[in-house]
Amino acid sequence: MSERTHIYIYTKHDEKSLEKKMILTEMFSKYGFTAVDDAQNSNIIISLGGDGAFLQAVRKTGFRQDCLYAGISTTGTLSMYCDFYFHEMETMIQAVLRSEIEIRRYPILQVIVDNNPPFYCLNEFSIRSNIIKTFVLDVVIDNLHFETFRGDGMIISTPTGSTAYNKSVNGAVVDPLLPCFQVSELASVNSNTYRSLGSSFILSGQRQLTLRLKQDGNDFPTMAMDNESLSIKHVESVNITLSDRLVKTVKLKNNSFWEKVKRTYL
Repeated sequence: MSERTHIYIYTKHDEKSLEKKMILTEMFSKYGFTAVDDAQNSNIIISLGGDGAFLQAVRKTGFRQDCLYAGISTTGTLSMYCDFYFHEMETMIQAVLRSEIEIRRYPILQVIVDNNPPFYCLNEFSIRSNIIKTFVLDVVIDNLHFETFRGDGMIISTPTGSTAYNKSVNGAVVDPLLPCFQVSELASVNSNTYRSLGSSFILSGQRQLTLRLKQDGNDFPTMAMDNESLSIKHVESVNITLSDRLVKTVKLKNNSFWEKVKRTYL
């Protein structure tokens, strides 16, 4: 960590957030760190806020592979991506300087919609009908037709994203040390014509998942990457794989993923 001294702070632009950003900038300066205005000139990227701010910080800075990310909570509670309290920042800085932190690596999804450039997701990719009717997806795993789904939509989540939208539809919570991704249904309709598994399933990181939309007037689905919408018309297919990219975050040694799950949900 000693060679990482250039910090970019991502935050909202309201008065309170900018005030906290200034306080952090001055504090980091006392310990020999330099706050920069351009994320490309940084090697540590810090988000101020909650998990939503962390997701945006990662996305807006391009899922940097040569940087460390850290989430600082300004909500008064720690969360899945925010490991540090704003009011305890000096403790965090001292831990960094004494090498009392570890590097956590989170897998991310790569999503390709038709022939568009790839998109990346740290939490999940979701696809839903955008009109008041169900839609139909052919679910293909490694070029093998697996099922024909009819319902409201699907969520494809990373292990860390398994605790978010995926968990709310009774998907499994998955250890991020497992290189995999999870597929969960939204209100499936099972009949003699359309039949799907009816439960979440987990795919190895070596698998490729393809969702092919039946062209029945619902070719402009609602799609989201983490907490950001994706607007593409006339969608025919979506290819999803586990990317070889990883998001590297800093954590205190006594703050594992499962300690965070327990703190958040139990």
